[in-house]
Amino acid sequence: MERLIDQFLLYLATERGLSTNYQLSTRRSLEIFAEWLARQARISSPAHVEPGHFADYLAWRKRSGLAAASIKLEAVALRIFFRFLLARKILTSNPAENLSIPRVEKYLPETLNASTIKRLLESVGGADILGLRDRAMLELLYASGLRISELCNVRLEGLDLQEGMIRVTGKGNKTRFVPVGSEARGAIGRYLEFERPKLVSRRSGAEIFLSVRGRKLTPQRVWQLVKRYAARAGLEANVYPHLLRHSFATHLLAGGADLRIIQEMLGHADISTTQIYTHVDSSHLKSVHKKFHPRA
Repeated sequence: MERLIDQFLLYLATERGLSTNYQLSTRRSLEIFAEWLARQARISSPAHVEPGHFADYLAWRKRSGLAAASIKLEAVALRIFFRFLLARKILTSNPAENLSIPRVEKYLPETLNASTIKRLLESVGGADILGLRDRAMLELLYASGLRISELCNVRLEGLDLQEGMIRVTGKGNKTRFVPVGSEARGAIGRYLEFERPKLVSRRSGAEIFLSVRGRKLTPQRVWQLVKRYAARAGLEANVYPHLLRHSFATHLLAGGADLRIIQEMLGHADISTTQIYTHVDSSHLKSVHKKFHPRA
C-alpha cells in the first residue's frame, strides 16, 4: 500500500498539478486507511479490499470524532485512489466504485462589513515595524480576494501597478489576473519604494512580501499578523485571512457585480462554489426589496 500511495501522489503532483497541501492531506487520509486495514481487517494489499471495508472505516472515523466535512474528503480520496489503481491495471475491479460521498451541510461564510474592514486596515500605523508591508498585505487581501497561499507567492513580475492588475497562481497551478484597487495600489507602491528594498538579501526571491530575513512570508506569519491587527482594532469577530476573501466577494456581489466575474476573480473552477455568496448578504436584499417593492 505504501508504494502504491507514493505512485498515486506522484500522479497527483505531475499529471493533475494539485497543490502540495492537497497532496499531503490525501496522503494522510490514505495512510490512515492503510493502517486501519492492516490492524482491523488484516489486509495489506488493495486487491483484498471489499466494498464493506469502506463503510466500516468511515464509520470508525466518525466515531473517532472526525468532522463530516473531513469524512467527505477522506471518502473522495479513497474513491479516486482506487479509480487510479483500476486505470493502471493494478486492480481488475474497483471496490470503491459505488462508494457514496457523504453529504455535508453547507455553512454560510462569515464576512465583515465595510466599516469593520476599514477599522482593521487603519489599525496598521506608519510607526509599526514593517507597517508599510503589513498595510499593503491587508489591502491586497481585501482588494483582490486572494487566498493566503496566493498572497505569499505573488511575485514582482506579476504585478502591474499602472494597470492595476496582478497575476496570481491558484489551486491546480491555474493562473488568473485580478484587479487591484487604488487604495491597495497606493499601499503596495509605498511598500515597494520605501520598505521592501531594506528587506532584500542574497536569499531573497522575487516574491512581493518578504520577511525580516528577506524570505517570502509564510501563511502562518500572515495569519499571526492578521490576528494581531484585529486585536488592536478591538474587533470581537474571529478575524482570519480568508475572512477578507469572503468579504471581498460579498461586497462585490452586494454592489451589483456579476457572479461569473466574481467566480473568475476568486479562481473558482465551479460556479456553484461562488453561488454561496448569493445567500450571504440578506441585508442588501432586504434594502432592495424595501426600496423598490410597492408593498414593502
